[in-house]
Parts: sequence; structure tokens; C-alpha cells
Amino acid sequence: MMDIMGMMKKAGAMQAKMAEMQAELENITVDGAAGGGMVSVVITAKGVLKSVTIDPSLLKADEKEILEDLIVAAHTEARQKAEGLLEEKMKAVTAGIGLPPGFKLPF
Repeated sequence: MMDIMGMMKKAGAMQAKMAEMQAELENITVDGAAGGGMVSVVITAKGVLKSVTIDPSLLKADEKEILEDLIVAAHTEARQKAEGLLEEKMKAVTAGIGLPPGFKLPF
């Protein structure tokens, strides 16, 4: 019976930490760049796009496809950084809970 109570207490603490982490993730930003920095984006750790910066030299009609590809690449880089950040924060939140390897909690 004591093990169940201990597990419930840990689960409650983890739930509180998860809520705190979710709020924190809305304020953390990560950046991504492509084309040697000619295109950069800033997103929140939750993946919300905040800004796009484009070097003026790319604003030519005949380079439209290149610009589009660079925006996608910059966003992909930023998203990968955000996912890495989320993974680190989740490890901190779930420390001591004893989740099996590969178990992922929903966000």
C-alpha cells in the first residue's frame, strides 16, 4: 500500500512540474538559420513561429523557390532545436519516476 501512495505522490509532483514546464515552453525561443544565415526564423519551444528574417538580396522574383526552400530549412533547424530542448526538460521532469526507456509522455 505504501508503494502505491508513493507512486501517487510522485505522479502528482510530476504533473505539477509538467504544468510549470508547459508554461515555461511558451516563453522560450529557439532560432534556426539557412543559406549561411540569409534566412532565419525564431520559434517558441512549442513550435509557434515568431519571426522570419530574410536577407534583402534574396528578394528577387527569379529566386522565389530558393527563398521558400531556405525558409523551410531554417524552420526545420529551429524545430529540431526545440525538440532537443523539450527532451532535456522532460528528462528533468521525469527524473526519479522510473519510466521505461522510450516511453514518451504526451504534451
